[in-house]
Formats: sequence, C-alpha cells, structure tokens
Amino acid sequence: MAIPDLVRSIVLFIVAGLCEIGGGYLVWLWLRDRRSVAFGVLGGFVLFLYGVLPTLQTEHFGRVYAAYGGVFVVLSLLWGWGIDGQRPDRFDLVGGVVCLVGVAIIMYAPRS
Repeated sequence: MAIPDLVRSIVLFIVAGLCEIGGGYLVWLWLRDRRSVAFGVLGGFVLFLYGVLPTLQTEHFGRVYAAYGGVFVVLSLLWGWGIDGQRPDRFDLVGGVVCLVGVAIIMYAPRS
C-alpha cells in the first residue's frame, strides 16, 4: 500500500471512529442526561456519517470492520480520558497497543 493510501485509510478510520463515538455520545446526552432532542437528531446524523465513511476504504467490508473494531477501542479509551476524565490504566494501554497491532496486521500486511 502506498503511503498516501495508508494515510487516507488511517484518516478515514479516525474520522469514522470519532463520528461513531461522538454521535453515540450526543444520543447518550439526549437520553441519559435529558438534553434537548437536537442532541439526538445531531447524534443520529453523525452516526449516519459513521456508516458512510467506511465505504470509502479500499478493502472489503469484513476486513475494514474487523480492523475498525481495534481503532474504535483505542479511540474510546482516548474519548473517555479526554471527555470524561477517565485516564486509561496500564492494562487499557496494553490492550490498546494490542488492538492497533491487530489493525495493522489485518489492514496493512502485504498480501499476494
């Protein structure tokens, strides 16, 4: 995979992850914290974008979604730290590294 394609793929994973987590968080705020329905509507739209973004990846559905799971784990830990103030512990960090190694193998390992 060429470097520009690799960078594009990584950016798509990050943006999709932020859309999924951010959209889910907005829905959470609407339903759990009794914020206005606008939070829910915006969250639904952002979740829709999350559904669209992975289609821009070049690999097949199963590979993209399998690898995305690892990206989601790491972004969730970072969201929890940055937004909710829950600092990841050493096991979170080790698990996150394992997930990213899995992402790299699934998505970017050379194939014949």
